[in-house]
Amino acid sequence: MTLLESALNTADPEYRANREAMLAKLAALDAEHAKALAGGGDKYVERHRGRGKLLARERIELLLDPDTPFLELSALAAWGSEYAVGASLVTGIGVVEGVECLITANDPTVRGGASNPWSLRKALRANDIALANRLPVISLVESGGADLPSQKEIFIPGGAIFRDLTRLSAAGIPTVAVVFGNSTAGGAYVPGMSDHVIMVKERAKVFLGGPPLVKMATGEESDDESLGGAEMHARVSGLADHFAVDERDALRQARRVVARLNHRKAYGDPGPAAPPTYDEDELLGIVPGDLKIPFDPREVVARIVDSSDFDEFKPLYGTSLTTGWAALHGYPVGILANARGVLFSEESQKAAQFIQLANQRDIPLIFLHNTTGYMVGKEYEQGGIIKHGAMMINAVANSKVPHLSVLMGASYGAGHYGMCGRAYDPRFLFAWPGAKSAVMGPQQLAGVLSIVARQSAAAKGRPYDDEADAALRAMVEQQIESESLPMFLSGRLYDDGVIDPRDTRTVLGLCLSAVHTAPYEGARGGFGVFRM
Repeated sequence: MTLLESALNTADPEYRANREAMLAKLAALDAEHAKALAGGGDKYVERHRGRGKLLARERIELLLDPDTPFLELSALAAWGSEYAVGASLVTGIGVVEGVECLITANDPTVRGGASNPWSLRKALRANDIALANRLPVISLVESGGADLPSQKEIFIPGGAIFRDLTRLSAAGIPTVAVVFGNSTAGGAYVPGMSDHVIMVKERAKVFLGGPPLVKMATGEESDDESLGGAEMHARVSGLADHFAVDERDALRQARRVVARLNHRKAYGDPGPAAPPTYDEDELLGIVPGDLKIPFDPREVVARIVDSSDFDEFKPLYGTSLTTGWAALHGYPVGILANARGVLFSEESQKAAQFIQLANQRDIPLIFLHNTTGYMVGKEYEQGGIIKHGAMMINAVANSKVPHLSVLMGASYGAGHYGMCGRAYDPRFLFAWPGAKSAVMGPQQLAGVLSIVARQSAAAKGRPYDDEADAALRAMVEQQIESESLPMFLSGRLYDDGVIDPRDTRTVLGLCLSAVHTAPYEGARGGFGVFRM
């Protein structure tokens, strides 16, 4: 083994300061996650319970195999918007009857489970994950449909939900709908387009138009049960495949459906793996609160990979990017981790070669971000930083092995792209609470705007207002700082969740298990033209 040797001193004041700063950020993160867990608030939770119904996460817990984890995704969706944190929908990956499944559950305590623009984006992201990783989809349905005041942002793109269900089914990926309450109008097509449908007696209501709309449209008098009740759909229309007497029975039947799917992982169990030699709790003190201060990413790698065993690739070349081979929960992985923030030509070429090697060997890649981007300046432009940065981005864009990304610190500029940011379709992307991502740092961006404005004034022969400049710079810095924070970005679904650094190994392990459900093969060429 090539055991990583840690130089971390947990008694160092700098380590302690980093740890305290991270704990403060985690406390703030917990407060925001609590808002998602609270749903629509005590009033609507109690009203829902008063009707004898389970909450969304209670339904998920009963669906899952006992004592198995649930990797919740996009928990902060809609953060900072006018809508409730979580976007009235719970999504995630869990194990049902030994099968890893993508699970979605409407939260009816939030505006009756109605879908808003962020619910839609969250659901579409979940479908993308299911399709890429061949995960069966279980929809726990109770929703009044679109949130009508925001229909202009939902109706046209919202049809993709139904398109995705049919594409999943066509790809041989099972889809299961369990209907606990309303599933009306467009929502009726969720069970309508699912492979297997379970409805709860006297609770499920599935129709294109409810009694009031039917009355207005046709003059016909009807009631919920005869128009779209579970018994009618089980006995008459045939939409329901299984008729459940209550919610628990519905979840029991859903588990039996999954048990009979005969859905197999493409790859077998990797077997047991030894934990890291170093304590994962120490991850809290590695990243400085000030992201301009560099840190050694090997200290992170040593606390997430099996046995802290890491074979570094080109350790003496392009030293601001650490690359190498390891195993994580028994799965072989290649790791790219930013060391000192800036990417130079050497790092870019090293990364491109490493990514090609991973594709030759069919090894998934993990990107650990802490980069301010590619180096700028006359010397570096003349040295070919553009073509070398393009080489790295080309390699990332055309790589065919699964990619997993974690934003540990900064992730700025084109370096975010080269390290497989959201636009480059990593299978999963998570962020630590102190991470930041933007086109550049707040001070740099504000400074650039100031220089441009000053040059413009000089070109026009006008005096420059330094006092107004200082105010503008302060305003821009504050705006970019707030828009760079992980909760802001997670609220817009630019990641799959903000996680506790101590959970990184577990989260990556769950993701690696999920990606090995679908077959994959690395690119054997086809990388496009590398400009030399």
